[in-house]
Amino acid sequence: MIKRIIKIFDKQVLFLESPKVTQNISSFLVLSFIATGICSLLVYYQFISIGRFNTVFKHPFFAIEVAFTILLILELLSLIFVLPKSVSRSLGKQFELLSLIFLRDAFKEFSHLDSFLLWEDSKATIISMITHSFGALIIFTLMGFTQRLNRKIRLSETFVNQTQFVRVKKFLALFLLIAFFFIGIRDTIVLIQTGKYLHSFDTFYTVLIFSDIVIVLFALRYTINYYRVFRYTAFVLATILIRISLTLETYYNVILGVITTIFVLLLSIVYNHLQKWLTDRELKN
Repeated sequence: MIKRIIKIFDKQVLFLESPKVTQNISSFLVLSFIATGICSLLVYYQFISIGRFNTVFKHPFFAIEVAFTILLILELLSLIFVLPKSVSRSLGKQFELLSLIFLRDAFKEFSHLDSFLLWEDSKATIISMITHSFGALIIFTLMGFTQRLNRKIRLSETFVNQTQFVRVKKFLALFLLIAFFFIGIRDTIVLIQTGKYLHSFDTFYTVLIFSDIVIVLFALRYTINYYRVFRYTAFVLATILIRISLTLETYYNVILGVITTIFVLLLSIVYNHLQKWLTDRELKN
């Protein structure tokens, strides 16, 4: 039964990573942006009315927020398929999502600007845009260095390639995929009923925390080495901190996101240096 489920998962990965699907996704994003932009202009100039959705569509730049929200949803889907490949790559993908969320928030603030002329009316919005933009840039920069270090670490770790361990991660990824669709359906229902989209990235990260804990506990079957257990557990803590940052107010969410990225970078630096002087026996246990 588990083998059949894993085969289904592998087929879905191959399907979604195919060049044709990637091209279709890009076309869908462009069409969504154009369609939403036209709709926003029609609502803004009162040519059409779409009921409870008029409030959000009346902003001329609302199409930018829609396009980036769709992009984030697709990136969240790709995070699920990265999970079985490597825990460190999965964590890196989570930080990529966090940086994109901050960029989306910056564009979201921009989409709600009604005037570029009155500084007093738009000061808070512009400061928020700058904060989220630089927060995303700092995370982008730090994760570039972190992923280079993690690439070296993955080459020296052999236990992660255990077939059974990979199967467990694929099974968990499939569970996350089901949760992803359930959350998406709930958000769609709320959108239709209230006209507001929940952006439930924090809810998905809550589910992700539990799956990361299961991975850490299952990894103990292949290694009891203190350094690896500490590293994996620290990854879970980083996921929890990302989850918390998604619920904080502006400025505090960026500060916590950057601090968490620095924490993971320092962890990777220390672990990479430990590998150089620890004995093979200490690392392989």
